[in-house]
Amino acid sequence: MNTITSKQTEIKGGEWLVRDSEAADSFIPENFSEEQQMVKDMCASFLDTEVLPIIDRIDKLEPGLMPSLLVKAGEQGLLGTSIPESLGGLGKDFVTATLVNEGLGGGYSFSVALAAHTGIGTLPILYFGTEEQKAKYIPKLASGEWKGSYGLTEPNSGSDALGAKTTATLSKDGKYYLLNGQKCWITNGGFADVYIVFAKVNGEKFTAFIVERNFEGFTRGQEEHKMGIKGSSTVQLYFQDCKVPVENLLGEMGKGHIIAFNILNIGRLKLCAAALGAAKRVAGISIEYANTREQFKTMISNFGAIKNKIAEMGIEIWVTESALYRVSKWIENREEELLAEGKPFNEAVLGAAEEYAIECALLKVFGSEMLDYVVDEAVQIHGGNGFSDEYAVSRSYRDSRINRIFEGTNEINRLLSVDMVLKRAMKGRLDILTPAKNVAKELVSIPDFGSADDTPFAEERKLISQFKKSILLTAGAAVQKLMMKLESEQEVLMNIADMAMIIFHAESALLRAMKLSVTKNENDLAFELDILRTFLYDSADKIDKHGKDAINAFAEGDEQRMLLMGLKRFSKASPFNSKEAKRRIADRLIALGKYPL
Repeated sequence: MNTITSKQTEIKGGEWLVRDSEAADSFIPENFSEEQQMVKDMCASFLDTEVLPIIDRIDKLEPGLMPSLLVKAGEQGLLGTSIPESLGGLGKDFVTATLVNEGLGGGYSFSVALAAHTGIGTLPILYFGTEEQKAKYIPKLASGEWKGSYGLTEPNSGSDALGAKTTATLSKDGKYYLLNGQKCWITNGGFADVYIVFAKVNGEKFTAFIVERNFEGFTRGQEEHKMGIKGSSTVQLYFQDCKVPVENLLGEMGKGHIIAFNILNIGRLKLCAAALGAAKRVAGISIEYANTREQFKTMISNFGAIKNKIAEMGIEIWVTESALYRVSKWIENREEELLAEGKPFNEAVLGAAEEYAIECALLKVFGSEMLDYVVDEAVQIHGGNGFSDEYAVSRSYRDSRINRIFEGTNEINRLLSVDMVLKRAMKGRLDILTPAKNVAKELVSIPDFGSADDTPFAEERKLISQFKKSILLTAGAAVQKLMMKLESEQEVLMNIADMAMIIFHAESALLRAMKLSVTKNENDLAFELDILRTFLYDSADKIDKHGKDAINAFAEGDEQRMLLMGLKRFSKASPFNSKEAKRRIADRLIALGKYPL
């Protein structure tokens, strides 16, 4: 067993790239409090009793059904987990709020409606509203009496949110802003009572407004017919001289982008949590099916090909879970620090989320792609039945796809994650230059083989350290060679982002296993160690591939050969029998009949 202090050390956003992390830096799901576990169980019970039995009715957009479910969720406190008690919420910590998002993530279209209501439909007012605005709207949003929505996207401005054409002009009497324009793909738009809408004052100043359903000049279009999340209300919004009282301007005029982008940081983490909850439910359905479906006179869960799929599901879920709660605890700790420094509640939450905006972007990409992998393999395990609407995995497959588009496309989030790292480096918030130079020097020096390290997790820790050198080598060379041209080389940036994403999740998995080793011996930790070592082994090849693709895009000749040689040196893993490890992982999951947490 390993001895690790339980106190968390401060680590700022992006710092894991350039420093060795300790298990004390990480919060793990196995450390949920009794109260948090009860919250998780309550979420599962709500889905099982209130949502899943009527999911077909939900998907048919039965009038009044989704709003009634949100009211029921509000009655149980599920709409106001992180809202202060003074405003009608439960006032729970950030980790607990994340746990609610995970716990309710397996509810298909209901999960989307709830996430939109509690996130983008409520948080802008909670964090940016005046005291009067918060008093008027937040208690009713927390209870579910009023439902929330968010209007940002327009027909010609998706990822380019600031390219919006909707305008706001002050009325002659100075009492109203007159909104004119159109919004599209608006979740909860068909039934919401309160909408956060972005428009440009006088066609220039990008600003947020609180729009109520009954405001004059505001109408809603018909429900969209979508590939998935069919039970989620999605409509267009139309504004024709819509009269919005001046007191409903949200935040500062011309600062709407601050609201939009800050809310997205939290939304990305919450999307990962919901994807995790959905993946656990789908994995359980798939394992149950494999344990009951017989072919060639045996259950298909006995076949190696099926075991491989089940094991990969378990690995991806476990690793996602490790990274998600690591970041959630970081945000919670930073929020507490800012509150202790005297910052108001809203500034503390937003400041904490901004600190870890890089990690939130990476979580969103990894979590959504993890879920897409899980639902795809779930259909495959079900075979032809998986293609039938009579089986739940068909709905899961359709509903999953939107997550790679929600909260900023995965391409945008990849580009953003690297852009934020580089900007923090230029501002002196994150020193990447020094470690990158050290790696370049190491590349031309004689390798230090040193003495054998037989401390617990020595090999895995060294591998993570080498992985970090591989991205510093690749990114450092790209910056030096391309300089200002780098921002237009999106393929290179996405390769670097993928390296960072894999490394962060690999390190999160390692830290979780290290922390578990405090209370478990190696035999009791066999399942987790198999997951960790398989993921690290697979990650080495992925990091090498992304690094090679990036280097080959900008380097040539001797420089290219030197960089590729260094990359290979830093991304090399020891031989490992991943087939047997995956069989052991699958056997555990098959015996349990579900994902264990």
